[in-house]
Amino acid sequence: MTEQIERLAAAGIQLVPLPAIATHYIFERDGFAALVERAGAGFGQIGSAGLITEHGLAALVWRGPDAFFIAKAFERRATEVEVETLRRFSADLEHALHP
Repeated sequence: MTEQIERLAAAGIQLVPLPAIATHYIFERDGFAALVERAGAGFGQIGSAGLITEHGLAALVWRGPDAFFIAKAFERRATEVEVETLRRFSADLEHALHP
């Protein structure tokens, strides 16, 4: 687990402290976050990453060629830069936790 923490730090990914959530960890970078299952003394499956909004985590949804971030009572078009940043975050999180 120490190596995973080091890889997370090197990738600039931070653990968000939310003690009320006992079943998952939340990791964040550049305004994007993902839930990661707590698995014993380690990390389990990684959920889909999304944009952090005032309405919660907004999922990336494609409608034809257009990308949108959608959450309850929230919807807005995603820029190409945001889509790429989200993809890099997801890939870096996966590599850090499950190389």
